[in-house]
Amino acid sequence: MASHAQADRRQGVIGEDAAATRLDRALALLFPDLSRSRLQGLVRDGHVSRDGAVVLDSAVKVGPGAVLAVCVPEATPAEPKAETLGPGLVIAYEDDDLIVVDKPAGLVVHPAPGHEAGTLVNALIAHCGASLSGIGGVRRPGIVHRLDKDTSGLIVVAKNDAAHKGLTAQFADHGRSGPMERAYLALAWGVPHPRAGTIEANLARSRRNREKIAVVRDDDGRHAVTHYKVERTFGEEAALVRCRLETGRTHQIRVHLAHRGHPLLGDSVYGGAFLTKSSRLPEAARDALAALGRQALHAALLGFAHPRTGAHLRFESPLPEEMAALLRALDAG
Repeated sequence: MASHAQADRRQGVIGEDAAATRLDRALALLFPDLSRSRLQGLVRDGHVSRDGAVVLDSAVKVGPGAVLAVCVPEATPAEPKAETLGPGLVIAYEDDDLIVVDKPAGLVVHPAPGHEAGTLVNALIAHCGASLSGIGGVRRPGIVHRLDKDTSGLIVVAKNDAAHKGLTAQFADHGRSGPMERAYLALAWGVPHPRAGTIEANLARSRRNREKIAVVRDDDGRHAVTHYKVERTFGEEAALVRCRLETGRTHQIRVHLAHRGHPLLGDSVYGGAFLTKSSRLPEAARDALAALGRQALHAALLGFAHPRTGAHLRFESPLPEEMAALLRALDAG
C-alpha cells in the first residue's frame, strides 16, 4: 500500500434521499474529478473507507448517510526499467499528450507476475522517459486500456494526467455520446447467423478456472455488449468478422463469439474443443494457422477525441503479416 504522507484526503456523505448503489458509482458522484477506473484502483489498493472501515470491493452497495473517505496518494514514478525492445515501437501517432502504438502480438502491455520485464510499459518508459501519466500507478503508467498479450493492434497511452482522465472518460463511454471507435478483425470458426448482430451477455471471472472469463446470468457479472458483422466467409468453415465494442471487458470478443459457438481460430483458451476442426482446412491454411500460434484477433481501428484539443483522431492498422497469411490461405481454399 502506498504511503499517504503527501496524499490528498477527501470525504463525502451520501445524501439521505439517495438510493443504494455501487461504491465506485457513489464515489464518482462525490468526487467527479476522479475517473471511475482511478477510483476502482484506489479501492483495490485500500485507499477508500466507509464509515471509518476500509472497503476493498468496488461493487459493494453503499446507502444513504454513508460517510465515504478517499485518500489519493501522489502519483509515483514508474518503477519498471526502460527497455528498448527488438526493432522498437511501431508508433502510429505521438504528441505531448498521448502516444498511439501498433502493438505486435506476443507483447504484454504492463508488468505483472510472470511478466516483470519486456512489456509495452518498459518500452514506453525508454521512449517517453518521465512524461507518462502517473495515474495508472507504478505498474501501469499512462495505460488507459489494454490488449491481450496475443492480440495485435492499436493502443493509446496517456503522457500526462489530464490526457489520462480525458481518455479514460471516453473509453468508459464507449462512443455512446462521443467519437470513440474501437473495431477488431477476428477470424472465427463457422459462420455466425445472423451475419450481423449484437451479442449481449454478462461476463465474470470463471469459478472453475480463475484465468478464464465466462458468460454468467444477467444479474451477475459485468454488462458486456459486442456488435459484429461478417465481412467474408470461407465456405462454412470460417469467417472474417468485424467486431465493435460497446463495452470493454477482459477477453470480451473471444468469450462472446465462443458463447455463440464461433470461437476464434487459434484460441486455445476458449476454442480448445475446436482444435480438431483445423483438419478440415486446406493444407496451406492449416500451416498458416499453426504459424499464427495465437488467437486470430487484431485491433484494427481506434478513434477518439484528442483529450486536450478535441480534434477527432482516427487510426487504422492493417492485419499483421501472419494473420494476413492465414486470410490468404483461407481465401485460396
